[in-house]
Amino acid sequence: MSGFPWLNASRMPQLIRYKAYHTNGSEPSSPSVRVRTPEGADVKAEDESLRKQLAAAFGTDVTLVRLDNGIFDDSPVSLISTTTLATLETESGCGNLDARRFRPNVLIEPIGDAPVQEHAWVGKTVLVGNHANAPSLRVTAQDIRCVMVNLDPETAVAEPRILKTIARFSENCAGVYASVLNTGTLSVGEHLFVDEEH
Repeated sequence: MSGFPWLNASRMPQLIRYKAYHTNGSEPSSPSVRVRTPEGADVKAEDESLRKQLAAAFGTDVTLVRLDNGIFDDSPVSLISTTTLATLETESGCGNLDARRFRPNVLIEPIGDAPVQEHAWVGKTVLVGNHANAPSLRVTAQDIRCVMVNLDPETAVAEPRILKTIARFSENCAGVYASVLNTGTLSVGEHLFVDEEH
């Protein structure tokens, strides 16, 4: 589907204010998707009123498409640490950066005073949790950022200093991409272990 004209927040910043979420319906393997609009309405993702609202806001007709496997830029999993966020806050002068700007699947907090340097994990294996069903990931590359990080997830107001800071201080990268080696259960508060040998 390369070249397909996807409508995303880089083309329509207000789109970031629409919040999609899953609900547990009668078919757990195929959850229903609902969307909260900026005005507070809660509708099914396939609702015609949602399509019309998006088309009106964009200025031309749109089609809503369900993709069971989703879409992603370069990798199915992204990780970023609060260390990276804190560095960007300091260097950009933008305090309290919302992690949602970076759309991570996993947000990592350091234990104690030691910072987390996730960019050093490229090529290594990460285990999330220490239980029998713990998933493992292969960190494949640094996450190259685009203008999406500039958009406030609540207001859609752009702050260009964020991407400029990432470009200046970390060669346009913040966070890392990973592929799934072993699936498993992931919960908030899990410890993360890096296999330094692989």
